[in-house]
Amino acid sequence: MSQQTLPSTSAGSSGGGGGLPPKKRFGGDVIFRGTATAAGSMVLVIIAAIAVFLIVKAIPAIRDDNANFFTYKEWFTDGDDPKFGIAATVFGTILTAFLALLLAVPVALGIALCLSHYAHRRVATTLGFIIDLLAAVPSVVFGLWGRDYFYEPVSNLSKWLHDTAGWLPIFGSEGPYGKSVLLGSIVLGIMILPIVTSLSREVFMQTPPENQEAALALGATKWEMIRTSVLPYGKAGIIASVMLGLGRALGETIALALTLGSVFAINFDLLGPGGVTIASNIANRFAEANEFGRGALIASGLALFAITLVVNMAARAIVYRRREFVGSA
Repeated sequence: MSQQTLPSTSAGSSGGGGGLPPKKRFGGDVIFRGTATAAGSMVLVIIAAIAVFLIVKAIPAIRDDNANFFTYKEWFTDGDDPKFGIAATVFGTILTAFLALLLAVPVALGIALCLSHYAHRRVATTLGFIIDLLAAVPSVVFGLWGRDYFYEPVSNLSKWLHDTAGWLPIFGSEGPYGKSVLLGSIVLGIMILPIVTSLSREVFMQTPPENQEAALALGATKWEMIRTSVLPYGKAGIIASVMLGLGRALGETIALALTLGSVFAINFDLLGPGGVTIASNIANRFAEANEFGRGALIASGLALFAITLVVNMAARAIVYRRREFVGSA
């Protein structure tokens, strides 16, 4: 029998069949990776630049402040004895944002569940498109709408709440009613409604079909299937959407500047004329402020920047704790 000889391979090849083609040093993958890395790094650079700008502009005003910046409630920056603090503005910012979430989140989750599991596909698509368009409406339009058209209904609602539950401190104000924390919170809740709804709907639609079918096969009703399969799976996404809506609510400016009463006080009165946030205070005072006053407003903006940054970082951390959600997304 003749011996069969195997084909010889060249020394430069990496294996049988001639080996893999040499990797290009400047191929498309390398260029794309570098571009994506540069774009991601640019976001960090911009955030760092904003932080540096705010700190540099805020330090002189904080240094010359004759009151405690964190605990003082009033805002007097134009006199010979300038005093200002962020206590009242931070309280108003958190209060209005919390009330807006309290009003918007239950409605948003109900709409999201309806669009993802109850409504017909064409109806759900149309309503989802409309809700997404609602997020594109400028905030000044919401503010004007709330000031001109919600003023009277909210005044009547405030009077009814006082007559019905005036024994509660939050409804204890006897008027005059109109521009108030309640009006600002309602407008703000409508503004964050599309954000929470859209994100929650996407989370609910990413629930694995086998989980839902298994629950239905065991005899669960549709609501029981949603309660045992959809909501637990989307818990991290729901929390993240709520916190992103909170970030939007904390930084809203024009709408609250048009609907709040701009009173520097720390109380839980929702009906009386009052309420002020960091953003609305900046919008109302920046044009007429002197150099020191502008520095003081920038210092309050630094506090708002820190609060919103912490909220958004917490939302991201919650999302990435769930590997299932990250993988499906």
